[in-house]
Amino acid sequence: MDENQRKILETVIVEFNNKGMKFTMDDVAKDLHMSKKTIYKEFGDKEDLFNKMVDYCFSSIKEKEAEILSDPNLTTVERISKLLICLPDNYQHIDFRKIYQVKDKYPHIYARVAQRLENDWEDTIALLQQGMDEGVIKKMPIPVIKLVVEASIEKFLTSEVLIETGTNYEEALDIMIEMLMNGIAVDK
Repeated sequence: MDENQRKILETVIVEFNNKGMKFTMDDVAKDLHMSKKTIYKEFGDKEDLFNKMVDYCFSSIKEKEAEILSDPNLTTVERISKLLICLPDNYQHIDFRKIYQVKDKYPHIYARVAQRLENDWEDTIALLQQGMDEGVIKKMPIPVIKLVVEASIEKFLTSEVLIETGTNYEEALDIMIEMLMNGIAVDK
């Protein structure tokens, strides 16, 4: 990906965060001080742009996961917790709660998001197994853990509940991982 494409994608992320699906290519062009023609030279249409944005975001997530996995200062449990809710630092400001808008208008793009959520679990599965082998997390079927995390994230992305409750996406992930790692019972 060249620098021009990266700038366009970063601007689309900002516009999506601000306006959801209502942003226009004119908005992106204005922000970048370039013509729509230049944008369409890089990306065939809005759907192509969104597909590339999904890949770009998930590639950034994979890079952040690699950082977490290689951090010698984290325990296995800390790595698991951070890996399951991994978001790159530069995406902390994105309002992922608006992804539900994509599901209806661009079902192929939403399917791509769902597919990316379901794939690339090898490192996480290995880390979960390591935690079980070390005795720092309970032994339970890893496919069930994976399903719980995927289902939670997918529901966060496809529902207006977070917006209605005033819970941002990062807070929802923190609540999910807290429940997963520590349960909901109060210690007495």
